[in-house]
Amino acid sequence: MAETTPGPLIQVVQFVGFMRAYRNPGSLDPMMAGVLGSIVTTWVTFVPCFLWIFLGAPYIEHLRGKKSLSTALSGITAAVVGVILNLAVWFSLHTLFVNIDIMNKFGMRLLIPELKTLDLISLLIAIGAFVAIFRYKLSMLTTLAGSVIVGLGYHLLFRS
Repeated sequence: MAETTPGPLIQVVQFVGFMRAYRNPGSLDPMMAGVLGSIVTTWVTFVPCFLWIFLGAPYIEHLRGKKSLSTALSGITAAVVGVILNLAVWFSLHTLFVNIDIMNKFGMRLLIPELKTLDLISLLIAIGAFVAIFRYKLSMLTTLAGSVIVGLGYHLLFRS
């Protein structure tokens, strides 16, 4: 999950930097070394990203008009959509079905769910979330909170 959003990834990297410096402080106090290690780790994680943004920002409008670059960016966008779709299918299958067979055919790795292992409660929660978002226009956080409450309630009341 840390790879899907930058916040948790940065926190993990910062923690690793802290622990590395804390355990090997050299001549410094371990806590001071840990804090300095986390600051340096955060700095070298953020600076390259912002450097690319600040250096490239003045040229974006000029580059946007280039036909070849626009075509390449469309291809990259399609690839990103494909990755997101692949993750959505993977998570959906592993949430809705208890058992999934893996079949290698046509040079692809296919996930084949066992239909008899369908988790009806997960399916009902997913359908409810879909209806809440698209029919009743509830926010994502409200829908997520409701889904968590229903799932947790079911698990605590009926699966304990």
